[in-house]
Amino acid sequence: MYLVTANEMQQLDKETVESFGIPSIVLMENAGRGAAQILVDNFKDIFTKKVGIIAGKGNNGGDGFVIARYLSQKGVNVTVFLLSETSSLKGDAALNFSLISKLNIPIIEAPGPELLPQLKDLIFNQDIIVDAILGTGLSSEVRGYLKDVIEFINSLRKIVFSVDIPSGLNASTGEVNGICIKAHTTATFGFAKIGHVVLPGSFYTGNLIVVDIGIPSYLAVKKELSCTLLTDGLISSPIKARPVDAHKGTTGHLLLVAGSIGKTGASAMAGISAMRTGAGLVTIGAPKSLISVIEGLALETMCKPLPETIEGFLSEDAFGDIAKELSNKKCLAVGPGIGTDTSTVKLVHKILLECRIPMVIDADALNALTSNIGILRNLKAPAVLTPHPGEMARLMDTSVQNIQKDRIVVARDFAKTFNVYLVLKGAKTIISSPDGRIFINPTGNSGMASGGMGDVLTGIIAGFITQGMDILASAVCGVYIHGKIADRLSKQIGFYGFLASDLIREIPQEIRNLS
Repeated sequence: MYLVTANEMQQLDKETVESFGIPSIVLMENAGRGAAQILVDNFKDIFTKKVGIIAGKGNNGGDGFVIARYLSQKGVNVTVFLLSETSSLKGDAALNFSLISKLNIPIIEAPGPELLPQLKDLIFNQDIIVDAILGTGLSSEVRGYLKDVIEFINSLRKIVFSVDIPSGLNASTGEVNGICIKAHTTATFGFAKIGHVVLPGSFYTGNLIVVDIGIPSYLAVKKELSCTLLTDGLISSPIKARPVDAHKGTTGHLLLVAGSIGKTGASAMAGISAMRTGAGLVTIGAPKSLISVIEGLALETMCKPLPETIEGFLSEDAFGDIAKELSNKKCLAVGPGIGTDTSTVKLVHKILLECRIPMVIDADALNALTSNIGILRNLKAPAVLTPHPGEMARLMDTSVQNIQKDRIVVARDFAKTFNVYLVLKGAKTIISSPDGRIFINPTGNSGMASGGMGDVLTGIIAGFITQGMDILASAVCGVYIHGKIADRLSKQIGFYGFLASDLIREIPQEIRNLS
C-alpha cells in the first residue's frame, strides 16, 4: 500500500484535475459520499443516533458538508457546526455548503470563542462526532479557538470519526501540531498518509479506511511514490518455494561473528534464528573460551574459535581467521553481543572494510562504527544496518529525541548518504534503501520489549540473505515476519513475558503462513 506526504497528495489531486480531467468538485463529492457510506456501514445504529459534523472553513469542512448531505438523505439525524463565518468559505467548500443550506439540515454557526459555551452544550448532546475541522495541509500548531474545540471533543469520550486525517495531525510525519483529535475511525481519501501509520499518528488515527475517490492508479506509478506500508501480499512475493532437490550446500552458509563473556545467548539466538529461517549452514565465530558454551546452546550450528583478549573479547588478531572463513560464505552477520573492547572495535573496522559478501551489521558492530562512520562509504559489499533509536543516535551523534522526531527523514537520509540499507527499529520499524525508498512495518507490539529480540531479527534477515534472497527483500521480510510472530504470540499469551526464544520457534510457521 502506497503512503503519501501532504505535498504528494496535493500534487496527485492537482494532476487528477488538470491532466485527467476530473473536476475537484467531483473528487470532493466522491470523498464525502465514500465517508458517509463508511459511517453507515461501520456504525449500524447510526439511524438511532445524533451525528454532529464539526466543520472548518477549508476543503476538509467541504468534505464534511457532503457527508452531511448524504447522511441526511439516508435518514440520519445530522447537524452541522460551522467554526467560521460563511463568508470565509471558498470554492468547492462554499458550493457544498450552499447545497446543504437548501436542505432540512440544522446548521449552527459558531465562528468565534465567544460562542464556545453554547457550542459545547450542543456538541455534548451529539452521539457521534464527525471531525471535519482541519485537513492534511496543516503544518502549524493549532491554537486559540480551534484548540479549545478539539480539547473539548477529546474530553467527551464519544465516538469520533475523522475526515481524511484527525484534525491537528501532521499528515507527513505523524507528529501532533500542538493538539490533535483522538479518532475512533478515520476515512482518508485516495491514499493513506504517512502520518496515519507512524507513531504517534497511528494512535490518533484509530481504524484507518482508505476511500477511492477516482484518482487514477497510474498517477501513483508516474509520481514514483517512495513510501510503502508492508502487507502480507507484499511479503509473500519474495518467499519462493524450495526446490525438491535442495540440500544444505544449496541453501547457503552464514558466518555470524558474535558473542562475548555474559552475552553468549546473543550469538546462539541469532544463529538459531538464521537456521529457523532456512539457512543451510551457520558458523558462529566467537572468542575461543566461549565455544563450548555456545555449542551447548546452538546444537545445529558450527563454531569457529577465534583469538580473544585477556578479558575474553574478540581480538583484532581474529581478522585473519575471519577472512578465511568468509571465502565460502553467502552472508556475514556481525555484532550481537561482541562488546566494545578497543581491540574488538578495530577488528570490526577491518572486517567491514574487507568483506565482499552481503552483511548484516547489528548491535555492538554499530557501536563500533561511531568512532569511524566513514567506513560505511568504503564498503565493498551491500550492508543492512539494524539500529534501535539509541544506536541510531550514537551513529549520528545526536539525541534519541531528534531521531524519533522524524524517523522517515532520518532513515532515508542516512541510507542515501552512506549507500546502505537501514532498518530503524522501534514501533513501526522503518526500512530504507539507498535509492530513497521507504517501507513502514505495521507488525509488532510492546511485548517485544525484552532482551534478545534484536538478535533474532538479525538472524532472520541474515538467514534470508544466505539463501539468496535480494538484500532489500530480506530486510523487509525479516522485519515483517519478526513482528508478525510477536503479534500472534501476544494474542495467545498476552503482552507480558513472551521471550525472544519463543519467537525463534515460530519462524518456520510464519514463513509457511506467508508463502
